[in-house]
Amino acid sequence: MLRAKQPHRTVPHMPLPINPATAATFAPPVMAARRWLQETTLPPDLPLLNLSQAAPVDPPPAALRAAMADAVLNDAALHLYSPVLGIPALRAALARRTTALYGGPVRDDQVAVTAGCNQAFCAAIAALAGPGDQVIVPVPWYFNHAMWLTLQGIKAVPLPCGPGMLPDPDTCARLIGPRTRAITLVSPNNPAGVEYPPALIADFAALAARPGLALVLAETYSDFHTHDGPPHGLFADPDWDSVLVQLYSFSKAFRLTGHRVGAILAAPTLLAEIEKVLDTVAICAPGPGQMGALWGLENLSDWLVGERREILQRRAAMTDGFARLPGWELLGCGAYFAYARHPFDAPSDQVARDLLAQAGVLMLPGTMFRPQGDPEGAREMRIAFANADAGQIDDLINRLNAA
Repeated sequence: MLRAKQPHRTVPHMPLPINPATAATFAPPVMAARRWLQETTLPPDLPLLNLSQAAPVDPPPAALRAAMADAVLNDAALHLYSPVLGIPALRAALARRTTALYGGPVRDDQVAVTAGCNQAFCAAIAALAGPGDQVIVPVPWYFNHAMWLTLQGIKAVPLPCGPGMLPDPDTCARLIGPRTRAITLVSPNNPAGVEYPPALIADFAALAARPGLALVLAETYSDFHTHDGPPHGLFADPDWDSVLVQLYSFSKAFRLTGHRVGAILAAPTLLAEIEKVLDTVAICAPGPGQMGALWGLENLSDWLVGERREILQRRAAMTDGFARLPGWELLGCGAYFAYARHPFDAPSDQVARDLLAQAGVLMLPGTMFRPQGDPEGAREMRIAFANADAGQIDDLINRLNAA
């Protein structure tokens, strides 16, 4: 029996629901800078100076790549899940290295391996705080830290930095409230480049210990510290893990950025909570990256000394160059970054676009590193100089002077 054709009914288009926390989080700044490159006509006579991101652009040393290639071909276990907290040999190697560098005992069970240092921060915070809690973060801040806190419904409490771009413990103490769960520091700093003196880090640890907070200390760039010896003395305290949560990255040390290998050093009880987070996100850090980090720890200490020497030479070139650059004020410089106050009568996000179009220089505006509406951000720029050699840094200074 034939049936009459039913009329086609159009289902009303409804937008997918969006988590309010993601909607409240700003877009990734580095991706915005990459879009500027696509949208901007660069000066035809000036090669691009891309100083927007500090991730190493050179591949790992040839010997490390060869070791990784051999392991990928011949180590079947490398292609399986590792334990959630990392390959035991890598955890042990980082514990030994930290013990030797900082002069305080670190055990294997106080180390967890993560899929990059960003995941280390995310997992640590997820284990320490929840929606409605607060974490104190010095400003200018590393934008991914602020993004993660917003995504989790955790309030990022800005701690303004004072002279030398250093945060003040007394000011921080006045920001601690009943929902505060942690204080976050980054040293050497991203974005400001400054190194926090050991005494200042100790003061923040003592401040955090009094109300029972965590001091989350991100030391992604510690391998490029200007001073010999340990960057601080917190590990010398046998009870360091009652306060300190240290974050570390192999990405900068061994150029393993794309392989995503970081670490958390913390109390085993906290790592047990962090393990839950890691298991539900990435399960484990990538096997080839973990193997590369282990090989680097065991074989590249002398090579890393040379890398540090080169970064310090580039830092010196930056400070010398800005000393002869009229109008600009260098607020901080170290490890991979310089942070400066620009002389132009325009907000920094517009200055960044203009410098790209007119001088072929790409750097990030201070507005990306401060809370929305903070007037200081409009006057500041971050310059990621680690991938620029001395000649390119001299070229940068000349271009800024011409601008």
